[in-house]
Amino acid sequence: MNKLKLRLQLEQYFLEDIGDRDLTSELIFGEGQIGKVIFLAKDNGIFCGEEIVRSGFKVLNPAAEVNIKVRDGEWIEKGQILAEASGPVSDLLKGERVILNLVQRMSGIATKTNEAVRVLDSSHTKICDTRKTTPGLRMLEKYAVRAGGGFNHRYGLYDAVMIKDNHISFAGSIAKAVEEVRSKIGHMVKVEVETETKEQVLEAVEAGADVIMFDNRSPEEIKQWIRSVPNGIVTEASGGITLDNLQAYSGTGVDFISLGFLTHSVKSLDISVKVIVE
Repeated sequence: MNKLKLRLQLEQYFLEDIGDRDLTSELIFGEGQIGKVIFLAKDNGIFCGEEIVRSGFKVLNPAAEVNIKVRDGEWIEKGQILAEASGPVSDLLKGERVILNLVQRMSGIATKTNEAVRVLDSSHTKICDTRKTTPGLRMLEKYAVRAGGGFNHRYGLYDAVMIKDNHISFAGSIAKAVEEVRSKIGHMVKVEVETETKEQVLEAVEAGADVIMFDNRSPEEIKQWIRSVPNGIVTEASGGITLDNLQAYSGTGVDFISLGFLTHSVKSLDISVKVIVE
C-alpha cells in the first residue's frame, strides 16, 4: 500500500468528519488528558487495516503510541484485542470512528475474499476483484482483497485495455477494436476481450488478445470454449458467479474468476473501539 497516498487520503477522511474541530471532545477534555483505547473483535474473520490504525492516529498526533497485535491477513477470533492506541483523549476520539469504519470494511472484504478462495478450493484458478469498488476507497479495498488471499484485476481504466461489449458494438467487431488498440499501445500493456459466444472467443483468439473473459457463461460452456483458447492466452470467468455456484467453476480450467461482490456488497466485519480507564 502506498503510505504517502494513504496519509493524504486519511487527511481527507478526517477533514470530512472533523471539519474545524471535534466540538464535543474539545469541550469536555483538556489537551493534556491522556487516554488509551483498544480495538476489539466482535466476530471471527480475517483482519485487515494495521496501517490504517498505525498511520491514522499519527496523522492526528505524531506522538500517539500505537501497538498493533495482529497482522493483515491473520484470522481473528471474537473477543480478541487487535490493537491499542494511547495519546491525548481528544485526538483518540477524533480519529477512532474514521479509523474503525475503514478497518471494519477492509476486514470484511478480506474475510469474504478468504471465504471465496476456500469455497473455490482450486490449486489453479485464482480469485480476483473488479472495478466495482467504493469511490475514494479503491486502493484500500483492493489491498484488502490481497490480504484475504485474492488477486487484483486492473486498478482503473488507465492500466490495462479491456474491450467490453459496448466497445465492440461501437468499433464494429472484436478484430477492429483489437487492431485499433494494438496500433497505438506499447508492448507492456495487456489487452483483454470480453466474450459472450464461442464465435467471439474464436475471433478474440485470432485477433491476438492477451486475456479472454467468458462473460456470464456457465461452467459447462466455459469447459467447451476454453479448448479453443491457446495456452498462452490467460482466461477469466466473470458475471453471475456467487458463493453458491462458485465451486462449480473450479474444474473449468479458467485462470481467474473475478467477483464484484468482494467489494460492492460486502458486510463489514464487526469490530469495536473500547476505552481503557487506568
